[in-house]
Amino acid sequence: MTRLPLIAFAAAAVGLFAPAGAALAQSPSDSAVTLTFETGARTGAVMVALYDSEAGYAGDRPVGGRRLDVAAGEHTVTFEGLPAGDYAAKAFHDVNGDGEMNTNPFGMPVEPYAFSNNAVGNMGPASWERARFAVSGPTAQTISIR
Repeated sequence: MTRLPLIAFAAAAVGLFAPAGAALAQSPSDSAVTLTFETGARTGAVMVALYDSEAGYAGDRPVGGRRLDVAAGEHTVTFEGLPAGDYAAKAFHDVNGDGEMNTNPFGMPVEPYAFSNNAVGNMGPASWERARFAVSGPTAQTISIR
């Protein structure tokens, strides 16, 4: 199977995936992002990456990433210790649990994916402008993965 470049963060961020409650940074901060994912299937895992800049978002250089075990009932992740600023998230539901964003022969995703703000793209990922959200203190979003 091929990997969709817009979701290639899964491969690049494998080292960032940690238990859902792990802190993102060591320095204390009052800001945190809690993301809750609504999924259509109860199998596999949700892979999520968090970005703190447009350049990082475009270049698939996340500041944090997590793997949520949907089969075990995990649907929420919190990134703690964040400095205030703009953030965006990319996620996909690895329904079959193979660790990849599966695509068809034309490179189109065959597994559900989503972006923060439930933003949608046009022939590609949602833009930073559509997906970004301000963080100053505790911030929460619910994202529907389709």
